[in-house]
Amino acid sequence: MRWLRRVRGALGMGLTWAIAWAVIGGGLMEAIVDPHGRILDMWPQTLAIPGFLGGVVFSMVLWVAEGGRRFEELSIRRFAAWGAVAGVLLGGVALGLGFAGGVTPLWLRGAVAIGPLAVLNAASAAGSLAIAKKAVAGDALDAGGSRERLAGRG
Repeated sequence: MRWLRRVRGALGMGLTWAIAWAVIGGGLMEAIVDPHGRILDMWPQTLAIPGFLGGVVFSMVLWVAEGGRRFEELSIRRFAAWGAVAGVLLGGVALGLGFAGGVTPLWLRGAVAIGPLAVLNAASAAGSLAIAKKAVAGDALDAGGSRERLAGRG
């Protein structure tokens, strides 16, 4: 049953990131690339796929690296670092499978495949933990807790 919970968590993280990348990234790319709406709106689905895969790979990296730690013990900086690692792994797989193929030099294809995924995964991981910690803090306060008690000082 424990592995089923981990699979469900990984799929949930992937789905959450897919939605975030599609909505936020799709809106930004539309505003930058096609502000007048003249071309087909392809950015949401184009960004949702790597967002989903990034969330799933991040969940696996986090499980392997930090499996014994509780959520409250993790820092945003550390979460972002594991997100970047997941992005590098995902970009490396994409590069290895030839998704970034062509006549351009390998270093340039690597930078294009790995760089944005590492940055976006790091930002998504940091944002995920920040939102989760805020939600946990809000639940504890709603239940009559205090910030000091939540932080272990009371």
